[in-house]
Amino acid sequence: MIFKGAGTALITPFRDGKVDFEKYGELIDWQIGKGIDAIVTCGTTGEGSTLSDEEHKSVMKYCVEKVAGRVPVVAGTGSNDTNYGIKLSQYAEKIGVDALMLVTPYYNKTTQRGLIKHYQMIADNVNTPMILYNVPSRTGMKIEADTIIELSNHKNIVAMKDATGDISYAAEVLSRIENDDFVLYSGNDDMIVPILSLGGVGVISVVSNVLPGKTHDLVMKYLNGDIEGSRRLQLDLLAFTQSLFIETNPIPVKTALNLMGFDVGELRLPLYEMEPSNKERLRLAMVKAGLLR
Repeated sequence: MIFKGAGTALITPFRDGKVDFEKYGELIDWQIGKGIDAIVTCGTTGEGSTLSDEEHKSVMKYCVEKVAGRVPVVAGTGSNDTNYGIKLSQYAEKIGVDALMLVTPYYNKTTQRGLIKHYQMIADNVNTPMILYNVPSRTGMKIEADTIIELSNHKNIVAMKDATGDISYAAEVLSRIENDDFVLYSGNDDMIVPILSLGGVGVISVVSNVLPGKTHDLVMKYLNGDIEGSRRLQLDLLAFTQSLFIETNPIPVKTALNLMGFDVGELRLPLYEMEPSNKERLRLAMVKAGLLR
């Protein structure tokens, strides 16, 4: 298992259009100091889709070196081009990431058979554990339960990040998986406890960019038997969690970090700064959550 608990889908700070590696290092140290269980680099929240090839590789490499084995590093290496996904995954493996996270191919909208071939091709060309990233709201396609069952038989495909928002789907997958080593991570911060209740082992989180300690506690309380404590945290964080998705992620979470004084810089186009009314809603939610005065 790659990790249990909360892994932060870490934002990528930019300064004048370039990656701010010094700030990225500060965020990594802060996250680990607050008890986060894994760092996910170059994912959706990290704006991986707008990183150039050179930037993508540099950010992954810097993250591995900065983390220095303190927690597992998961690298987003998915692509809608299978050959590019293989090359990027091989590079990530070479620099020593602990796992790969591969989003479903976007825009092409392949068939389920094509999806199986895509993931198997990448898995056949690496030795690093792979997390399938199922987020149909962004990619236009879903990994069907039958497809997951088949892919879970590959020795290198060990987990799925489920961001479907469909608890019945998660239940079906977990009820049918025969590989005991295959695990499920919640990809939605408002569904951590429901996923854990079905047998999930953690979350790959947006909220933990801002609240790493509480997100870690939410998961570990549940896994350690404090179901009520975990449930209470899930509900207490709900309003703030919802405020981080009033515009497309990672626009609100980057804005929140800047409001907290982290100075993580701008978003990369086509993502743009928040509408003033939404920014005020976010600020009020942060005040209510005790993050701002």
